[in-house]
Amino acid sequence: MKKYFILIVVIFSFFVLLQCDKDEDINYPTNSKIDLKLPSNFPATKFNVAGYEPTVYGVELGKKLFYDGRLAKDNAVACAFCHIQENAFTHHGHSISHGVEGREGFRNTPPIQNLIWLDKFMWDGSVTHLETQPIIPITTEVEMDETMSNIAVKLKDDKDYQRLFTIVYGDKNITAERILKAITQFVSTMISADSKYDKVVRNEGASFTADEQQGYTIFKNKCATCHATDLFTDQSYRNTGIPYHPIFKDEGRKRVSGKDEDFLKFRVPSLRNVEYTAPYTHDGRFQTLKALLDFYSDGVVDNPNLDPEFKKVPGKVGIPLTETEKTYLIAFLKTLSDQKFISNPAFAE
Repeated sequence: MKKYFILIVVIFSFFVLLQCDKDEDINYPTNSKIDLKLPSNFPATKFNVAGYEPTVYGVELGKKLFYDGRLAKDNAVACAFCHIQENAFTHHGHSISHGVEGREGFRNTPPIQNLIWLDKFMWDGSVTHLETQPIIPITTEVEMDETMSNIAVKLKDDKDYQRLFTIVYGDKNITAERILKAITQFVSTMISADSKYDKVVRNEGASFTADEQQGYTIFKNKCATCHATDLFTDQSYRNTGIPYHPIFKDEGRKRVSGKDEDFLKFRVPSLRNVEYTAPYTHDGRFQTLKALLDFYSDGVVDNPNLDPEFKKVPGKVGIPLTETEKTYLIAFLKTLSDQKFISNPAFAE
């Protein structure tokens, strides 16, 4: 009789476990798509979202991964370690990126914003697909120094991840491809287009001050060739006369192309949220907007690769600016600050 009782208990427990799994499947919520509201003043997007359409739980999963230190070798340096929301997802105060064990890279952390309007990434354009971009910081020794396969092993027994992966992908299997797709969903929603400038150009009840309007006029005359469209970048690579750094030895776009003509060419950065993203340039050598404008006015170094935009004034290299013009320009640049973006709880941990 005792043997029969034990057998009945075992069989009952087995069916209870099956029922729990079944109920868990039944209770999973619907993973509905998120409608990305594209700004009317922006150009067409470049990233093909087919297969990456953001969903409620796909974005939630991507955000959880973005803030999870286990994506790094030391289980501490998350993506968000170098991409801080209140600084438009840059590493404020650090000229160059810092990774696991305090290791230093050789480039300034770029902001994360409006990525679906780009078709190349990094300062040198070495990445050509938004999904694969996170692989660089995750696997680079001086950043997160981890492997995608090891991340999957770390996360596989986490109940929250098992639930989210099942909702998003249909089962709890955690793979590198699924991790990257989820992060892509999250960052694709990080759209910054609600600055004072946007409200002015979209006729949403805002207007420039006299100083801001003066700055806008100067900007259109002296800066808009490179910082073009309402993305404030033409996404080109240019040598802007910044001297070669003897310690970092960064050759810029040449590292990717191997071409001498690409020596010291770097991607033109967007100026959106530039008030929040100091320090500036690929190696973060300028701590303030004023210092940056001082350089472009009077510190540009002539060299064979110098962009033609810096040779337009006979007998001078650079973009000549008076002190008053610099003041006006900075006033305008601050109209590109999007307070809603840097405080949006949808992007917060």
